[in-house]
Amino acid sequence: MDKICYIYKIKLFFLSKSNKKSALTEIHGVEQPEVVSSVVAQQIQQSRRKQPSAEELIAGILKGDKTALSRAITLVESTNPEHLAKANEVIKGCLPHANNSVRIGITGVPGVGKSTFIEAFGKYLTSIGKKVAVLAVDPSSSISHGSILGDKTRMEELVKDENVYIRPSASGDTLGGVARKTRETIILCEACGFDTIIIETVGVGQSETAVHSMVDFFLLLKISGAGDELQGIKRGIMEMADTIVINKADGDNIAKAKLAKTEFSRALHLFPAKSSGWIPKVTTCSAYEKTGIDAIWDIISEYFEWVKLNHYFEEKRQNQNQFWMMETINEQLKSHFYNHPNVSQLLDENKKAVLNNEISPFAAALSLLEQYFKK
Repeated sequence: MDKICYIYKIKLFFLSKSNKKSALTEIHGVEQPEVVSSVVAQQIQQSRRKQPSAEELIAGILKGDKTALSRAITLVESTNPEHLAKANEVIKGCLPHANNSVRIGITGVPGVGKSTFIEAFGKYLTSIGKKVAVLAVDPSSSISHGSILGDKTRMEELVKDENVYIRPSASGDTLGGVARKTRETIILCEACGFDTIIIETVGVGQSETAVHSMVDFFLLLKISGAGDELQGIKRGIMEMADTIVINKADGDNIAKAKLAKTEFSRALHLFPAKSSGWIPKVTTCSAYEKTGIDAIWDIISEYFEWVKLNHYFEEKRQNQNQFWMMETINEQLKSHFYNHPNVSQLLDENKKAVLNNEISPFAAALSLLEQYFKK
């Protein structure tokens, strides 16, 4: 043992005296030559700053250019009043090429596996020749007003598919994040050649009503053991659903999922008949194991055959168009009121008066409206 220690000390001594550097020592490398022309780099930067015209965006969308589609959607989502006219021109140019897809709304409480399900469902649709656009709405913070927009990260396999377009959008101040911008985004995606549009809600409650007003088929994702089976319950959302899917039917949860399917099927019989004449169905699936996905598409296909046969499909779309015309009027009136230069000053004055209990909120509101219509 002493001999080994002695040899080790000798080696350390000679290593300390050696001028040879360790392999971990960083050495000065050879500088790489300049391979990018500064002139070319400047030209690329200028081209990126240049905003395409409405005609160029329309032409790109009709050719299936996803970059043009993304730019057009950004234009539609912009709150800058200067972008409104250009956005309307793009929508007008794309409208004759729209309305040729099936629109599917997907909702469910946070944690039900919406992103995992949409990825498995989207991959199945592209495998049978469909072109899929996923419009995912992320909730915006009421404090910082920021949004994660992480849907592309959660759908890492689906985002690589060339026949898929995923557009995450912040919900902003609108209920559930679906309003005119989502409705018009559907038109742009249809004009770009996507035949299946999937809209994912934030799953917070009332947002489902807005989604239901712009889709053809409404799919409600559930999980077993959440207590909803015993309530039958959540009547509003249950009555809107065209099918209920019990997700996470895998492993030890298979038996619970089958029980939940039975309970939900019984609950659906308590609800009034749908105007479409369609009887909602309940099924199970595992988005993680990708089982039961084909059966869900079979149900959706059966639904569309049914509503097109009895002409409910066209009737519903016509009613939706009228609904969104009225919603757009309401939105534009509200926007014009708050952006009016004379209203902003009066608004601050009335806010202070309400805070000091000098006037009631209702009287202040009526006063502002009277002044607005006079001016």
